[in-house]
Amino acid sequence: MNAQRIVILGGTGFVGSALVPRLSAEGHALLLLSRNWQAQRHATVGRNVTVATADVHDPAVLRKHFAGADTVINLVGILNERGRNTFDRVHVQLTRAVIDACHAVGVHRLHQMSSLKAGQGESNYLRTRGEAEALVKGSTLDWTIYEPSTLFGPGDGLVSRFDALLRVAPAMPLPRPDAKITPVYVGDVVEAITRCVAHPSISLSQIFELYGPEVWTLVDLVRAIGDTRGRRRWVLAMPDALGRLQAALAQYAPGKPFTPDNFLTLRTDSVGTVDGLARLGIVPQSLSAWLPRLLGPSVRQRRLDEARSRRRP
Repeated sequence: MNAQRIVILGGTGFVGSALVPRLSAEGHALLLLSRNWQAQRHATVGRNVTVATADVHDPAVLRKHFAGADTVINLVGILNERGRNTFDRVHVQLTRAVIDACHAVGVHRLHQMSSLKAGQGESNYLRTRGEAEALVKGSTLDWTIYEPSTLFGPGDGLVSRFDALLRVAPAMPLPRPDAKITPVYVGDVVEAITRCVAHPSISLSQIFELYGPEVWTLVDLVRAIGDTRGRRRWVLAMPDALGRLQAALAQYAPGKPFTPDNFLTLRTDSVGTVDGLARLGIVPQSLSAWLPRLLGPSVRQRRLDEARSRRRP
């Protein structure tokens, strides 16, 4: 495998934070483009990693930093719109700018992060993911597209979010309780990208659906998180009418915990049809096996451990 000069957009996010050290260990020279270098200094840990402050929405900035690169990896994406960060701007317009900059400076290889079910359903999130994919597929670049299901791993926005809600709420009203997801371990997604970077012949003009080995309904996942923590909580399955109302109100809460577009996204099950991990020779890790590690000992177990320690002489 030849070492490559790789520019990564979104390299300080959830997937990027796991991908960067892996690619660095493989010997690639990495340039991470970040809006705030000082806030992301931790990302420079590891050999062959440089972080540059850059407005990735500026075509001239992209051309400057892409010059001389072998590969570009675009991991940028949002789940909720805030201010200027709209789905169209972040998913579609940025992807168009990345493609144009690659063409302008002679970069031929592009790895594009997308989402399982991109272009399907009613949500703007999935719609714009699909539009971005169409731009990539319509380009003359040597592209690979990754379509992960809901991601899990240390510090994720799935298990940790529901765990935090269950910690403070005696009951949880849950919209779209029967929505299906196939959570995929972030390390498996990183492994997929790493293999595709190393072996272009197996991944050119390919779309890889990346999903885990288990199908979960949302309500079963929330209950499993509560059970693992030893927290007894009422999980209240909400009909769609109330779920829409909850989303309409929650979008104005700090952090936008749930929005109308999130609700629409849940109307499309995040379940794949062609196992991209298997195509790459990767055996996926299951969420059920990871839950105890992500959450730690249950409340009951911690109390038992504390009682045992107090009885020791």
